[in-house]
Amino acid sequence: MKGLPNRLRRVFAATALAAAALPGVLALGLAAPATAQAQDKEVTIAYQQIVDPWLVAMASGEFEKATGYKIHWRQFESGAKVATALASGDIKIGVLGSSPMAAAVSQGLDLQLFWILDDINQAEAMVVRNASNIKTPADLKGKKIGVPFVSTTHYHTMFALQQWGIKPTEVQVLNMQPNQIVAAWERGDIDAAYVWDPALAQIKQTGHVLITSGELSKQGKPTFDGIAVDRKWGEANADFMAKFVKVIADADAAYRQHQAAWTATSPQVKAIVKTIGGKPEDVPGALSLYAYPSAQQQASAEWLGGGKDSRAAKALKDTADFLKSQQKINEVKADYTPYVTSRYVDAALKLK
Repeated sequence: MKGLPNRLRRVFAATALAAAALPGVLALGLAAPATAQAQDKEVTIAYQQIVDPWLVAMASGEFEKATGYKIHWRQFESGAKVATALASGDIKIGVLGSSPMAAAVSQGLDLQLFWILDDINQAEAMVVRNASNIKTPADLKGKKIGVPFVSTTHYHTMFALQQWGIKPTEVQVLNMQPNQIVAAWERGDIDAAYVWDPALAQIKQTGHVLITSGELSKQGKPTFDGIAVDRKWGEANADFMAKFVKVIADADAAYRQHQAAWTATSPQVKAIVKTIGGKPEDVPGALSLYAYPSAQQQASAEWLGGGKDSRAAKALKDTADFLKSQQKINEVKADYTPYVTSRYVDAALKLK
């Protein structure tokens, strides 16, 4: 979506973080003293510039009305920064992609994934430059691919190369943030890129899609954006959590049931633009690229429920294996089910 602000979501490793600065931050965060937020019915929540139905409820104050809490909304430019803020205790709830979520809990942060904000689906893709004459995956050999390292797109880039029988040494995979990808693309410095909107829409203008995250997810490697909570805070504020989840579920349902009504001139789209910026005409297309699982789906093993059968828990484990292979984390936990919960979705489904 050209015109939307940079959405540097899901990127876990900015240069400093990739240099392993985060583990120290996480250790510091684990030792941080508890705050009095629960007693004050006040909480700070981190969100990112991701086009999503829940932004409509955020803009209208629906979360505050439903929960009775005073909510401080803080926008972050990346999953890395959300993880750091969660570790420090500055925020208690935050939006994280599956890659930074896996990295954060692998390194000791006691979080629980309690809602799948979106199944990334078609919203991320590998695009190749028309001028690079890449017709098939095999043509990528010897080419330069721009991708934000330790992001969901990095994860899918390496999986795609594996599926195509291309060794990482046969291509040049370059670490670039989305805005850097667009600049490098326009200069002709890279031949392909795996990224999300608005950068994705911009490079599509002079390129074509080779594969999408939706296609790769069907091969057993799902990626998603989720919302995680500090475990202790969530347990101490269980009633808030249930009501909070219900508001998100209702916002998603409103979109799924009346998608055609979410036009550039609709109040819903105007609310989204008011919250994260961008052009109204770009929002409907952006929303349509994602899949928004229902509360019932989220409560099942398809996502958050089912214990060890949880699809989300399995995805976190697989992502953690990838991160370790990239030497971004030191160890992978044997089981990621403790970091996924359907408790609050289950409770939300019982609310009227």
